[in-house]
Amino acid sequence: MIRRYIVDAGPLVAFLSARDHHHVWARNAFTAVTPPVLTCEAVLAEAWHLLRGTSAAQPALLELAATGTVVLEFALKAELAAVRKLAARYRGRPMSLADACLVRMAELYDETAVITVDRDFSVYRRHTRQIIPLLSPFS
Repeated sequence: MIRRYIVDAGPLVAFLSARDHHHVWARNAFTAVTPPVLTCEAVLAEAWHLLRGTSAAQPALLELAATGTVVLEFALKAELAAVRKLAARYRGRPMSLADACLVRMAELYDETAVITVDRDFSVYRRHTRQIIPLLSPFS
C-alpha cells in the first residue's frame, strides 16, 4: 500500500508551468495525493533550473517547500556512499544526481511511490532488484 510519495523535478515543473507538456497530468496527480510529498535538494535545484524564465514559478517552487507541501527528507552527506553505488550501477543510462537521490529515498522509505515523468524510473530498481512504484503519465 502506497502511503507516501517522493516527487521528481519533472512533475514539479509541470505542475508550476502551464507551458509544460505534462501540466494537466501533474495537476491531476498532485490533486490525487495527500501532502506532504518528499523530495531532496537536488530535485529542487533541477526544478529551479528548468523553471528559469518563468517569473512566478520559481518563487512558487520555494513556496511549496516553505508551506510543507513538499518536504526535504534527504541528507546527501549521510547517504553519499549509497548514492555513489547507484550512480555507478546506472552509469550507462546516465543517472542524474537527483535520480540517484530519489532511488535512494525509495530504498529508505517503505510504502512510497515516485511521482515522475522520467521514463528511466521504469528501469531503476531499489535494493538492486525491486521495482519502484511510480505515479507517472506512462504507467
